[in-house]
Amino acid sequence: MNHTIRRSGVVLFSLAIIQACSPAPSSETATSVAPSLESITSADYERAQSFLAVNTSDLVQGNILAQYWQIDDRLIYRRSTQSGSDYILVDVQTAQKSPLFDAARLATELTVYADEEVDANDLSLSRMHLGEAAERLEFDYEDRSYVLDLSNYTLNQLAEIPFSEFISPDGGMAAFIDEHNLWVRDTASNEVTQLTFDGEQDYGYATNNAGWLRDEGPVLLWSPDSSKIATFRHDGRNVGEMYLWSTQVGHGELDAWKYPLPGDDYIFMIERIVIHLEGEPRIVTLNMLPDPHRSTTSDHIAGRGGVFLDVEWSEDSETLSFVSSSRDHKIAQLQIADPETGEVRPVYLEEVETYYESGYNAANWRVFPERNEFVWFSEQDNWGHLYLHDLQSGELKRQITEGSWAVLQIQQVDLENRQIYFLGSNREQGDPYFQYLYRVNFDGSALTNLTPEIANHQISWSESAEYFSDVYSTPNTAPVSVVRNTAGETQLVLEETDIDLLINSGWVTPIPFSVKARDQITDLYGLLYKPSNFDETKSYPVLNYLYPGPQSGSVGTRSFRASRNDKQSLAELGFIVVELDAMGTPGRSKSFHDAYYGDMGDNGLPDQIEGIRQLGADNPWMDLDRVGIWGHSGGGFASTAGILRYPDFYKVAVSGAGNHDNRNYEDDWGEKWQGLLETYPENNSDEGEPVVTTNYDNQANQLLAANLEGKLLLAHGMLDTNVHPSSTLLVVEALIDADKDFDLVVLPNASHGFGNRRYFMKRRWDYFLENLRGLQPPSEFVFADNVR
Repeated sequence: MNHTIRRSGVVLFSLAIIQACSPAPSSETATSVAPSLESITSADYERAQSFLAVNTSDLVQGNILAQYWQIDDRLIYRRSTQSGSDYILVDVQTAQKSPLFDAARLATELTVYADEEVDANDLSLSRMHLGEAAERLEFDYEDRSYVLDLSNYTLNQLAEIPFSEFISPDGGMAAFIDEHNLWVRDTASNEVTQLTFDGEQDYGYATNNAGWLRDEGPVLLWSPDSSKIATFRHDGRNVGEMYLWSTQVGHGELDAWKYPLPGDDYIFMIERIVIHLEGEPRIVTLNMLPDPHRSTTSDHIAGRGGVFLDVEWSEDSETLSFVSSSRDHKIAQLQIADPETGEVRPVYLEEVETYYESGYNAANWRVFPERNEFVWFSEQDNWGHLYLHDLQSGELKRQITEGSWAVLQIQQVDLENRQIYFLGSNREQGDPYFQYLYRVNFDGSALTNLTPEIANHQISWSESAEYFSDVYSTPNTAPVSVVRNTAGETQLVLEETDIDLLINSGWVTPIPFSVKARDQITDLYGLLYKPSNFDETKSYPVLNYLYPGPQSGSVGTRSFRASRNDKQSLAELGFIVVELDAMGTPGRSKSFHDAYYGDMGDNGLPDQIEGIRQLGADNPWMDLDRVGIWGHSGGGFASTAGILRYPDFYKVAVSGAGNHDNRNYEDDWGEKWQGLLETYPENNSDEGEPVVTTNYDNQANQLLAANLEGKLLLAHGMLDTNVHPSSTLLVVEALIDADKDFDLVVLPNASHGFGNRRYFMKRRWDYFLENLRGLQPPSEFVFADNVR
C-alpha cells in the first residue's frame, strides 16, 4: 500500500526520494504561541492513549512473540491471539503445527507459585524444553523452574533458580559470585566449590561493572566441554566514584560505586584468566598486561546473560581466542592463548583513525585453529566486510565479501562446506536498513540472498542449523513468518499476521520517506506520522523525535510495530511527527557512521533540520514556524542541543535524562565517539581570567545556555545510575547563570528509564500542546491503569 503525502510530483512512500530545494529559515524566533481558537479535551487525550502499544498490541493476531527451538529441530513459538496468546508446537520435518497451551491459563497456574498475580501479557518464559512425546514441558519463569504435564495440564515447581548464575553448556554446573570470588554449583547435588580466594572489593573476579551498568551475575565464557571458564579479575581500585542518594523521610540511602569518566587517570582494567575445573580447580593467568575494559561491539565487556564479549573457544576447548581493544577503540588486536600455559600469541592488529567495530550487535571475527585460518571483519574499504586470513602469519588470504553494502552479523559458519551465513544490508532494493540473510563461500563465490522478500528479516536458527525461522515485515506491512532450510526454500508458513482489528480501530501506518542529507547527496531514511483524522487544509506543527546514536539511530527496527512508543499518539494530538536516521548513525557505510566523530554536539541535527525542511517544502500542511524536538538519554542531549544551537528552527524542546556533557558520562562512551580527553593551554579571557579549553567543549550543552530563546523542559531521575543527574544539573546551573527561563522536572527516586512512563509522557504531551498549539491541556485527564 502506498501512502501519499502530497502532490507536486513528490510523494512519500517506501521508496520516495525528495529532492526539494530548502526554504530559507524563518526570520522570526517565537518563544511562545498565541492562544488557539481550537480546544483539546479529555476525549482527545483518550484517543491518543488508544494508540499506545498497551492498547494496540491486543489488536494484532498471529504475531510471533517468542521462539524456542528444541534439540530435535522442533519449534515452540508464542503467538498473539484475540484472547491473549498461546503456544504452538511445530514439527519442521513433517510441516505439522499443533497447539500446546494457552498463555492465560498458564499464567493462572503460575500465580499459585508466584508472589503476586502473573499477567499473561507479561509472561516471559525461558529454557523451554519439551519431552520427546510432547507431554512434559520444562521451562523457567523468573527465579523458578517448572514442569508442565500437557496431558492433564498439571503444573509443578521443580526448583528455585539461584540468583545471577551462569549455567555451563552441559547444564551440570552454574557459576556465580560471592564476596568478590567466583564459585560453581553442581546443579544436581547443589554442592558448591570456591574457585578463587583472593577477590576483594573493587578487585574481584568476573565482576559485571561498566560504571553505567552493574549486575550481580558473573561475566565469563564456558568452554564447549564445560571444563574451563574464561574470565578475568576486574581492577577498579583506583577508579573514581559516583554518588546518588534516595529521597525519603529520615536519612537517605547513599549509593557510591566506581564509575570512570573520560580523561580519568584510572579506568577499569581486566586481568584475563582461565579456570580449569577438572580435578582440583586451578587458575591460569594469561601472560600479558591487563586490558582496558573495552569490547569491539559495545561499551561493556558483558553481553546478554553475562557472556564475555570478544572471546571465543575452539570447538575442542583447547584454544582460547580474544580481541584486545585500546582505550580509545582505535586499535583491535586478535590474540590466541594456550589455556594450559597462559602463553599469548598476537595474531593480527587493525588500527583505524576513528574507532574499530567488529560488527553490528555481535562480533564478526571467527577463529578456526583446525584449519589455520580466521575470518576478520573490517570497514577498511568504507563498508563492513569479511576477510579470510592465515592464523599463523596473520596475512590476508582473500576478501570474502565486497561492494557498496554491509555485512552486519555472522549467524552461522559451515566449516565442512566452507560457507558463511550472515545478515547484511544496503544491497537490495528498498530501504537500505532492511536486513537480509545471505550465504557466501569462503572463497567469496556464490553469494546468495536466502530471504528475497523486500522487507526486514528477523532470523532464528534451529539447534542443528539446518533450518531457520524468518519473520519478515516492514514498518507499514504486517509480518509473515516462515521456516526455511539452508537453501532458502520455505518449509512451511508459521503465521500471516492479521491486523484487520487494528485497522478497523482507526489505526494508521507510519509513512516511510527519504530525503537528502546536509550534503545534498546522501539519502536519509525515516518515518512520518500523521493524525488519523488528518486534514490537508490545516496547518500542523511538527515534532522531531531523535536519538543521535552514535551506536543506533532514531527509527530503530524496520520491522512492523503496531505502536512506536507515543509517536502516533502525539500525532493524534494535532502534530506531524518526524524521525529519521541522520549521518553519524550505524547501518550504512563507515564514512556515514563517522560523520561527526570528535564532534558529538553535532548530533545529526543538520540532517534532521534539512530533512524536515525538504518535507515541509512539498507539504504545506507542515508548519515549519512551529517545530518542537524531543528525545531521551542521548536524545535528551540532542534535543537540548537542538534548541540551543538552532533557536531559529526549534521553538520547543523536551529533554529527558540527557548526557549533556560527556565528560560527566561513562569513559567508554566519550572516549570512543569523541576521542581521548585533551586539555589545551590556558588562554586569558577578556576579564583576565585563565580559560581552560578541551576537545570536549564542542559537545557541552551547558556552554550554550545563553542561546536559549524557546521553551525548554528538562527532566532527570535522581537515582539514574546510567546518566548521572549532574549532567542535567550542569545545564540547569548554566541557564540560571544566563538568566534564562526554563522548566524542570525532578523525579526523586526514578532511574534512567522514565521517558515513556505515564507521568513524564503526560508532561511531554502537555508541554507541546501548550507551547506549539497554544492549547490548555485537559487537567482532568489521567492515563488508564494499563499505562505504567
